[in-house]
Parts: sequence; C-alpha cells; structure tokens
Amino acid sequence: MRTTWTGARAVRMEGKVASGPRGVVGSRRRASSFGRPLWKSRSRVVASAQAEGGKAGPSGKVVGVASVSKSKSSSPSPKGSGSNPDKVVNDPSFKVDKEAARAIYVDMLRGRNFEDMCAQMYYRGKMFGFVHLYNGQEAVSTGVIGAMRSDDYVCSTYRDHVHAVSKGVPMGKVMAELFGKKDGICRGQGGSMHMFSAEHNFLGGFAFIGEGIPVGAGAAFQARYKRDVLGDESADQVCASFFGDGTCNNGAFYETLNMASLYKLPCLFVVENNKWAIGMAHDRATAPSMGDKEPYIYKKGPAFGMPGVLVDGMDVLAVRKVAEEAIARARRGDGPTLIECETYRYRGHSLADPDELRKPEEKEFYAKRDPIPKFREYLIKEGLATEKEVKALEKQVDDEVEEAVEFADASPRPGKEQLLENVFADPSGFGIAADGGSQSPNFP
Repeated sequence: MRTTWTGARAVRMEGKVASGPRGVVGSRRRASSFGRPLWKSRSRVVASAQAEGGKAGPSGKVVGVASVSKSKSSSPSPKGSGSNPDKVVNDPSFKVDKEAARAIYVDMLRGRNFEDMCAQMYYRGKMFGFVHLYNGQEAVSTGVIGAMRSDDYVCSTYRDHVHAVSKGVPMGKVMAELFGKKDGICRGQGGSMHMFSAEHNFLGGFAFIGEGIPVGAGAAFQARYKRDVLGDESADQVCASFFGDGTCNNGAFYETLNMASLYKLPCLFVVENNKWAIGMAHDRATAPSMGDKEPYIYKKGPAFGMPGVLVDGMDVLAVRKVAEEAIARARRGDGPTLIECETYRYRGHSLADPDELRKPEEKEFYAKRDPIPKFREYLIKEGLATEKEVKALEKQVDDEVEEAVEFADASPRPGKEQLLENVFADPSGFGIAADGGSQSPNFP
C-alpha cells in the first residue's frame, strides 16, 4: 500500500521550507526524509507560491509570486507590460467544451506540479547540472501544444520539461531522464536540457539558444515536401518552435524566418517573452522598432512576409485562440506565423540562480496574473466543472507526479556499455569492448 505525506504538505524549494496550505512560510525546519520519501507531498499550485517567499493571507492561505491572483496592490505595472492595442487578450466569445477545458487545466497543473517536484528532487541531489523550470509560463505550452495534433512537431529549448509533458511524453520518462536513469526518455544520457522523443514528434530540448528554430523549420519542410512533391495528402503536419526573447537577437532566428516565409513552411514561431534573458532585461538587450518605445518581437514577422501576433501569454484561452488560427493557416499552405507570448517565469533562470535582479514589484505584478488559479476560477464560473470535480483533477495530477518520481527513483542507472553508443560506429576499433570496458588485458 502506498504511503502519502498528507500532513504538513511541506515543499522544500530554493533552500526554504513552506508548509501549507495553512502553514508558515519561510521556516527553516526541514521536512524529514526518514520513514517515507520526501516527495510524498501532494504539491499544489499554492505550494509554488509558498516556495517563492509568499505570505499568509487573511484566510490562512499562502499567497506569493505564484498565487496572488486576488491580492490587491497599488504597485505600478513594470516596464514592458503596458497595454498594446495589438495584443490579443481573452475573448469572451471564444469557448472550449467541457472536455477540452478540463484537459487544459490538467495539463497546466501537470506542468506546474512537475516543476515544483523537480525543485525538490534537485535540492535532494537526485538530479545534477543546470535545471531550468517553467513555472508561470504554463499557459503558453498548454495553449499552443494543446491545439496541435499528436502527429505535429514541437521543438523546445533548455526549458523543455513541460513542453515534453504537454506533447504527451510520460512524466515518469521525463523525470527518469532528469535523474539520469536508464528508463529516461533518452536513457539518462540527455538530462534536463536534451529531452527528445521520436515517438511523440518531440524534436528536442536544445542547450544553445536558437538551435531548435532551424530544426523545426526542417521538420516543417519535410512535411511540405512530402505533400507537394511526393503527393502524400496526409502530410499536413505543422511544427511549433518555442524560444525566448533573448534568442530573437540570434542569427538563426532571422535566417529561419526568411526561409520559412520563402517556402511557406507550416511553422509556428512561438516567442516566450518572459522579459528576461538570463539576467538581462529585455529592453536592455533588444532595440525597439522605429516609432516604438518598447522592443516588440512580433513586429519582426511582417518584415519577413508573415503575420506577427502579440498575445497575453498568461491567459491560456487567448493563447489557444491565436494558436488555432496560426495552425489552420499553416495547414492550408499559407505559411508561418510569429507569435509573441507575453509571459513571466516565477523562478530564477535556473535553480542555481538566486533571482536577485528582478524587482519585487515586478514579480508581484505578474503573480496576480497566474494562469492556473485564473483558469480554475473560469472552469467553475462557466459551469465546466464543479469544485469537487476540480479537486478530483488536482488529486489525479498530484498522484501522477508522485508516481513519476517513484518510477524514476526505481529505474536502474545506465550501464557503461551505453557510454560510447552513438559515438563510434565500431568502438572495437578503438580498443573498446562491447560492454564499454577496455579490450586490453592491461586495463580493467
């Protein structure tokens, strides 16, 4: 029988313990790992807030950078977050059915809770290297990938865990990859930044910025070639390439926009503009277009003959609406679309980043726009789910995340025979045995 830690629901992140939902934030008391696994913690969206240094509100619930959706503040909007008449925001006439709405909520919650669990496992020493979490940006992944077909393609960045989960890659496989285990999506050899699944048409996370953009265009090119040249009417797949605002000053971005427009490739170029390129503010790195005071990326689309769309990336239905239109345009052969999603990450650049550069007022502004509690409220208000049904979905996701950790923890480590696979065609020519060891009797 499985044991579940349902008491304090403590979550250790960023070196702090936040116990809730009615606990005290910032306690240095560590959750004991004796007797039961530390991950047995049924993480919640509210736990994200607690971990980010939130505080207890009047009701005892904890509010912070990931759950201040109802808190009041007179703090001004940060630079670059002002209103823009071009921005696509929530359209009340745009509706999704009950099944789609629940799937949207579950997918966003999976992303948030999975990343919260990754933080726990990172601080326990279960994963190594750089780990870049996606907290806050879930509406973009869910809004775009949720509108695509399973045979469509997705290219990601080094912040790729949630994109993989949204694309249908099992969470256990993703977590096992983060643990460096043999049952991981890349058999433990890719790690956090190099997720890949041919089965799910997930073309990878890429450690260097801009790497995935031309790869995504290549996937779109082969689909167009099969259809137009080889006469394969079923080849109408599209590819969504995700990347950040910092990447938009990279040559690969412009080169690929040019080629995609020239050949009318079925591409979606999805800019997740979270306002920061590592520690560099967007407006300090990117020059604005002529006549603008702010550096808008979507305006680079028309220069290459494609639509450029700015959308509220903290509203999943606004993103979904824009994505559906861009996907339809790509499938009918009208070419690519550049989509700039204004979003925000609730953590530092990576778990190694103390996140000391961003102002508290900026964090608070975006915390109030958290897409997950906002969509939860929408579900109930629109009669798409009852409070009881929503809680059942949340429990389902909690269980899935815990099972993913259990799967990863139980998975074996890769054998040394994997070390040189896909490196040398014939390792024996280099004195290497089939098991990865040496063929020489003088070496073990």
